Amino acid sequence: MITLRLSLMMFLQFFIWGGWFVTLGTYLSNTLSANGGQIGMAFSTQSWGAIVAPFIVGLIADRFFNAEKILGLLHIVGAVLMYYLYQANDFASFYPYVLAYMIAYMPTLALVNSVAFGQMEDPSKEFGKVRVWGTIGWIVAGLMISYVFSWDSAQSIADGMLKNTFLLCSIASLALGVFSFTLPNTPPQTKTQPNGQAVTLRDILGLDALALLRDKNFFVFFLSSVLICIPLAFYYQNANPFLTEIGVENATGKMTLGQVSEVLFMLALPIFLNRFGIKATLVIGMAAWVIRYTLFAYGNADEGLFMLIVGIALHGICYDFFFVSGQIYTNAKAGSTIKSAAQGLITLATYGVGMLVGFAVAGAITDSYTLDSGAHGWQQIWLFPAAFAAVVLVLFTALFKKEKVDANA
Repeated sequence: MITLRLSLMMFLQFFIWGGWFVTLGTYLSNTLSANGGQIGMAFSTQSWGAIVAPFIVGLIADRFFNAEKILGLLHIVGAVLMYYLYQANDFASFYPYVLAYMIAYMPTLALVNSVAFGQMEDPSKEFGKVRVWGTIGWIVAGLMISYVFSWDSAQSIADGMLKNTFLLCSIASLALGVFSFTLPNTPPQTKTQPNGQAVTLRDILGLDALALLRDKNFFVFFLSSVLICIPLAFYYQNANPFLTEIGVENATGKMTLGQVSEVLFMLALPIFLNRFGIKATLVIGMAAWVIRYTLFAYGNADEGLFMLIVGIALHGICYDFFFVSGQIYTNAKAGSTIKSAAQGLITLATYGVGMLVGFAVAGAITDSYTLDSGAHGWQQIWLFPAAFAAVVLVLFTALFKKEKVDANA
């Protein structure tokens, strides 16, 4: 029964995110007439949320309040903000609400994990079975948008129907907010570390993990992780607008293939790590970004549709083989005393700083290849992140030395 409730929590958590974030760029461009820079600003609210999240979770939730109650409160606030996004008629009125929403939403990613871990005797065996329902929630949201409501069809987009995604997610957020108060009691974590020292802002920001940067291999990995977030931002910001603009039907539903791929390659990841090692796995992950964007650059909605489908399906390799294996590598390098600090640092650097820069670059590049008609020079837009990822790949391959990492550390 507990597993079922936790699974429903994860399903709704990621249903909400997938239900509006994937089509955000298309909505802003077509309904609110936003330019590339403005769309980049909207997507970068995810990064601002990631930067603020450690303060909300580490300084407030983990120390003074039950995780499930903070989770419920943030999602109820999120439901209200989503409703205001649904009502916004221009970018100027839209942006403050999406910024406030992401500042409220991003901390909930850590809170759902805290609630889940708090009810598990062996998280290493139990968590995956619960977390996978989050991915299923994201997939269901995309399938509903394309195949149930058809909000992303050409006519529906022209009619402004994508605004309904915010209403749908407002309802889902309200449901999760109320449901969260019925979840098992998850009291605050101790205000001290295992060594008895008080938890400080330095601990929350993971600054103790900066010592790892003295290790050349880890420094190369850390820098590569930040830089590869620039190509990553292009996918989040431009993939759905690109597919819908060139005439791919049910684009949002087709993009859920990326999440299916993510689940499958997550299962394959331990095999690759053990057989080929951490360097080869990371290299494969970065190479997949180069291939994906090259396929996007030269694919089309007709005879080249298969290229776009393959590009979407590469999401599992792009994400799992670099970002997830990177988390495993960070965990192994950090050692028991600063594992949490190291993960916090890498998350802040990538989803915070890296993606913040990435969305700004993606917005600027998209604007520079926007035609007078309002259409885009997509081939040039996609070749930029392909080339950028290729440079990061070459530098990483040349500078990162092979080393053996215990994937179970």
